[in-house]
Amino acid sequence: MDKKVNGHAAVILANVIFGLGVPVTKYLLEDWVTPMVYMALRCIGAALIFWLIAAFLPKEKVEKKDLIVIMLGGLTGFVISQTLTAWALNYTSPVYYSLIATLVPIGTMLLAALFLKESITGVKLMGVCLGIAGAALLVLVKWQTEAGSNDLLGIFFALLSLLTWVIYLIITSKVSQKYTAVTQMKWTFLVSTIAVLPFAWNEFGQTKLFSGDYGFTEGMMGVGGMAFIVVFATVMGYFMIPYAMKYLRATTVSIYTNLQPIVASLIAIVIGQDIFTWDKPVAAVLVLVGAYLVTQKGQG
Repeated sequence: MDKKVNGHAAVILANVIFGLGVPVTKYLLEDWVTPMVYMALRCIGAALIFWLIAAFLPKEKVEKKDLIVIMLGGLTGFVISQTLTAWALNYTSPVYYSLIATLVPIGTMLLAALFLKESITGVKLMGVCLGIAGAALLVLVKWQTEAGSNDLLGIFFALLSLLTWVIYLIITSKVSQKYTAVTQMKWTFLVSTIAVLPFAWNEFGQTKLFSGDYGFTEGMMGVGGMAFIVVFATVMGYFMIPYAMKYLRATTVSIYTNLQPIVASLIAIVIGQDIFTWDKPVAAVLVLVGAYLVTQKGQG
């Protein structure tokens, strides 16, 4: 199979997982964990899994300068970005957060043009705009249906979170082409654990997840939700992104971010929390057509 096709498949899968992770994260933060404990569990779990996998793979030597980039990328794209995401969802709704997320591709395109010298063609610009329009359409239909405890503060954190994610895509674009995803992620989550654990340590005992004050069925929901976030929304999702960036440009990877609100909406339909309306398939088509246009004329 063509390597670019593999890259597209990987980034689509990652964003489907991230889309599923948004409502799960909201659920966990409402009752089970604090934002810092949520982050610490993701870091610790992912670090253990990636180092275990790496132990069974050929050892890959990383140049010191590249290791610094990988670690800085981890702190930026995971620790800072995801902590801000947790805080954002603690104050605002997934709908408002998803609307802010539609800005990621345009930010990535501009920074890629500035720092990576990627060209901004009319076709690429049209593709990015279609992707944004698709996600924005879906979210704006629900604009008045959900609100958080402090939407303004939540949206501010969401903007900072997505800005750091864009920076992560830019600064790791070159090292992603040199090393395997496992090598990158084992170092990313090791430094992330070291950075987050001191801030979360005193909060573990204050969370419902570690209190034991819940029944078996309720506990399965909390523990299962956290396990999903660690195994899928962290390990698998963050494995797929650097893998995709081996074969795709940063702007192409970023445009698939607009799949996240669509996935969240489709899941809500399946579980009976939402109904099928005209805007959902239209939004999906716009995002996918936008992604296709971004890859045209050598832009992949």
